[in-house]
Amino acid sequence: MIAKLVVWALKARWGLSAVVITANLSGLAVIVTGLWLSGFFGGLGADWMRTMLLVAIYPAIGLVAGVGLAMRDRNRYFGWLDQTRRPTPEEARRLLRLPIAITARALALWIPGVIVVTATFTHLTEIDSPGVTAALFTLGALQSAAVTFLIVDRLIRPTIPVVSAVLSDTMHWSSSVLMRVIVTWAVAGAMPLAMLIAVLADPATPASDRIRTAIYLSAVGIGVGALATAILARAVASPMRTLRLALDLISRGETHVRVPVGSSSEIGRLEHSVNELAANLRERERMRAVFGRHVGAQVAERALTGGMDLTGDVRVVSALFVDVTGSVALSTGLPPQEFVAKLNRLLSIVVAATEENDGLVNKFEGDAALCIFGAPIALRDNATPALRAARRIRDEVTASGELDIGIGVAHGQVFAGDVGTDTRLEFTVIGDAVNEAARLTTEAKEAPRRILVSGAVIEAAAPHERERWRLYDNILLRGMQEPTACWTDIEQPAISGDDTPEPAVGGAGNLAPTGATSEPTLLSDDSGVCDDTTTQGTSRNDDDRVPANTTQEPTPGSDDRRAPGTSEAVADDPAPISAMTEIRSATTEGE
Repeated sequence: MIAKLVVWALKARWGLSAVVITANLSGLAVIVTGLWLSGFFGGLGADWMRTMLLVAIYPAIGLVAGVGLAMRDRNRYFGWLDQTRRPTPEEARRLLRLPIAITARALALWIPGVIVVTATFTHLTEIDSPGVTAALFTLGALQSAAVTFLIVDRLIRPTIPVVSAVLSDTMHWSSSVLMRVIVTWAVAGAMPLAMLIAVLADPATPASDRIRTAIYLSAVGIGVGALATAILARAVASPMRTLRLALDLISRGETHVRVPVGSSSEIGRLEHSVNELAANLRERERMRAVFGRHVGAQVAERALTGGMDLTGDVRVVSALFVDVTGSVALSTGLPPQEFVAKLNRLLSIVVAATEENDGLVNKFEGDAALCIFGAPIALRDNATPALRAARRIRDEVTASGELDIGIGVAHGQVFAGDVGTDTRLEFTVIGDAVNEAARLTTEAKEAPRRILVSGAVIEAAAPHERERWRLYDNILLRGMQEPTACWTDIEQPAISGDDTPEPAVGGAGNLAPTGATSEPTLLSDDSGVCDDTTTQGTSRNDDDRVPANTTQEPTPGSDDRRAPGTSEAVADDPAPISAMTEIRSATTEGE
């Protein structure tokens, strides 16, 4: 009901005038009723009619002036609402000052009236209590002004969301919680009690009239106090409940929460801050997702949770290198879009196989990719998942029949960490294992099974995985001093009852391997790669530098994949109810 009246007062041309005049007339009615009950009018004498007409002159003038000023205020403060547009910043700031402006003007109209009425009654009647009369009218003026402030403050509340869209700060000192509490206390307790004291202290009024007036003023104080306190409590409790629900939803991960800004007090500022918090968290999650897509989820998490220093450590990892055979001829014979589409399908296989085996795709190099197992997250056994991922990548790429590839896997010590400067950082893996994997990939393009791994990988793998591999040959890799024992996987027989045999490598649909030996390259077979033993990650600015990364010790009883101490996925809470449903419900209840 109150919400409907407020909306009507905002839309109607006479709405603001009606609100202001009603608030002032209610104060005048309380004063007149109190004077009547105290027997004040009985002492006016036989010429009371003339006296009342003279006294009523100024209130009539004040009423007309008040109506005219309220009409002007309607156009000045709510003209943008009539024009169905957003207010300008100046109009928005002016609207926030409306409650205190109208209250000050109401007092300016009341004070001369108090003086005129007191002087008139004292001059034209035999009543010799000007102090009591002036006190009652003064207290009535203050009471009317306070009620006007509370009503107008409530009146502009539906416009605050629009104002908040224009101004980042919707808080005004005159509508602060402290000011509301003080004004409510004045309306509910201070003014009625002061009027009661003034009546009881009047020696000219009979005791029976004073008691009757005291009862009346007490009843008015109780009623007005209960109403004002209820309005204040609801004005504070309702948005606070909405804010609590919003923060609960945000803490559960629902960052698409928006709290309606409905107050020009500290609560409105708090509502705006909660909306900014949700927006910032949404942006952070978006940046985390984008960052993770560029550098990998593990590196992104390491950077976001780390410090500001260049860090890294030496650790034993397994490096897996994948490269496309004949990429130059393929890119020359295909439109760029089609070639890129083929590469994207290949890389999607590489990413899925690597990440599902707890590895990190550290670098895309055109038609090649470097995958690391054991950094930045330490694995108890990083050789076994690397071999598993190599077989899966080869099988799925072969089954697709689009590209021919070579895969090399090596095992050894590398530096895994950040390199760069204060303005640019990249997660990098540097070491012989990376170079060896690249050299093995070149030789693997000529191997029947398209996978070659070093003997160190086989020795570090689990027994059940070693059974799937056999010695292929001892090959002198480019840049190496001694031949490397190269292993390849054993073709597995089809499982009984399984109609899908293991795909043949190098069969129909694949490009025939070229006779020339080639290095993994950026769309080239002869430019070479990894000669500086450095593979770099995606850049970060100086705000994303991370602290030293320590190698974690295995814990007995853990599985052969993720090392103890690393983060584990935690089961999410049950799906929370819709954020906007809860917020809207809270807002509706607040009305």
